[in-house]
Amino acid sequence: MNNKIQAIIRESLTVKEQILKDERLIGVVGSIVDLIVDRFRQGKHLYFCGNGGSAADAQHLAAEFSGRFYINRDALPSEALHCNTSYLTAVANDYSYDLIYSRLIKGIGKSSDILVGMSTSGNSENIVRAFETAREKGITTIGMTGEGGGRMRELSDYLIDIPSKNTPRIQEAHMLLGHIICQLVEELYFA
Repeated sequence: MNNKIQAIIRESLTVKEQILKDERLIGVVGSIVDLIVDRFRQGKHLYFCGNGGSAADAQHLAAEFSGRFYINRDALPSEALHCNTSYLTAVANDYSYDLIYSRLIKGIGKSSDILVGMSTSGNSENIVRAFETAREKGITTIGMTGEGGGRMRELSDYLIDIPSKNTPRIQEAHMLLGHIICQLVEELYFA
């Protein structure tokens, strides 16, 4: 049992070491920090979406912005799109689960807002469609995916594609980089 636990931890560390050495990916994260700070200063909103564990991670990161991360400060305009279960179940039932995020982005998203989509495969149909709608509305898209980016690669203005195909390792890395983004945005915005 101990060997298996250690192997899983080593695998997680290996993914994080690959990220640490990836200058392109580190640069993308830095650009995203600057983008979010700039858009918050313009009064724009930050939206998150995901499915399953990625929905939980999206909600977690949205709360870090709208609540607080390290410092006591004003709330920032950030929201996870799946938190209204009445909306979610009505649209999934009346239309299609594939449209849950795109309909909401069409209704509330404004030009120059930001939409973060979290999908380990990069192929989640409801997120792909939300990104297509975001493009039509002039909303900047940030894809958080696994290796390669899947279909979201072409629809992401910024892509955080974790160098792994293992869902738990990808999600762990999403949270690491998501927390880094939260910390640096908070520091810069409230400096």
